[in-house]
Amino acid sequence: MRLISISLALMGLLIQQSSAVTWYFLQWYTPTTSAQFQSFSMQMVAPNLQQPGVYYLWPGLQDNSLTGVYQEVLDGGSGEWWIGPGCNPSLAWGSGFNVPNQDAVQISMTRNADGINWTSNLTMGSSFVSNSFPLAYKNFNQALLAIELYDLTWDFGKLVFNNVVMVVNTTATAWCTSQTPAISIPEAY
Repeated sequence: MRLISISLALMGLLIQQSSAVTWYFLQWYTPTTSAQFQSFSMQMVAPNLQQPGVYYLWPGLQDNSLTGVYQEVLDGGSGEWWIGPGCNPSLAWGSGFNVPNQDAVQISMTRNADGINWTSNLTMGSSFVSNSFPLAYKNFNQALLAIELYDLTWDFGKLVFNNVVMVVNTTATAWCTSQTPAISIPEAY
């Protein structure tokens, strides 16, 4: 009986598909962990999707406890771009819409005045969605512009973000004006 269990476990490991993920980031950190983002907005231009695949292109905010990223994800899995907000891993994804190649989406993530919720607004022409997430427990001290590629290469050309605006509850400015953002281009794993 024991031998069968071990064989099944080994077979299960062999059947599991290995996935190589490559990440690219631009990151900005607030000057202290008590300084928090109040809003993060930009325009993102959808690049030319070459093929269906697990492409995740997104702006997002990370909290200082590393409990999940609040993000607006441009997803190429269906063969056309789709964008929607979410905060993985614990909250459901919000509503979104399809984005044609080279169309621009206006994105805003804003802490509500009530201090309890964050609101995501996505606008592209006449398409508009707004979603609210109860994220008051998160102290967002890191902004990211990211590309995640699962078993794919970067085959879509430039990813363009325009008019990036970050609002943080601090009077310090050096963290965003005189400093080059951290750039991370790790190896696939």
